[in-house]
Amino acid sequence: MHSNELNKEREIIDFEITDKVDEKDKRIIFNGLLEYNLKKIEDKNPRDLGIYLQNEIGNKVAGLIGDTHGNWFSIKYLWVSKDLRGQHIGSSILMQAEKVAKERGCKYAFLDTFSFQAPEFYKKFGYKEVFTLEEYPLTGKRHYFTKEL
Repeated sequence: MHSNELNKEREIIDFEITDKVDEKDKRIIFNGLLEYNLKKIEDKNPRDLGIYLQNEIGNKVAGLIGDTHGNWFSIKYLWVSKDLRGQHIGSSILMQAEKVAKERGCKYAFLDTFSFQAPEFYKKFGYKEVFTLEEYPLTGKRHYFTKEL
């Protein structure tokens, strides 16, 4: 069957291709996927997890953002300001986050990090590399880790 014949059988579709995705379009696509996923996924209650360190004037100077969902704790961001690095603040934040994740019933943790960020840091805490994207985004590497909590 040729594409012309296919188009006769179905409604003609015009694809829109853009490099500027707006919030409305993100919501439409996300909500469509969410509606499908919620029918299939067992745990429908992911919970955000944020741990922050503030300085004396209330500015955030370190923190972790992630979420817990069923058996899994996912770390999205872990950051320590330049002036505070090397003082075990990242280690303390990570250990607190893992503790909260376990209290929420998580059995595993997942994260990704670039080669120039912290793969060795996570290995010290028992994270095992499960795969790596080579040449990401061009010449670097993006490492993916899991850990049994």
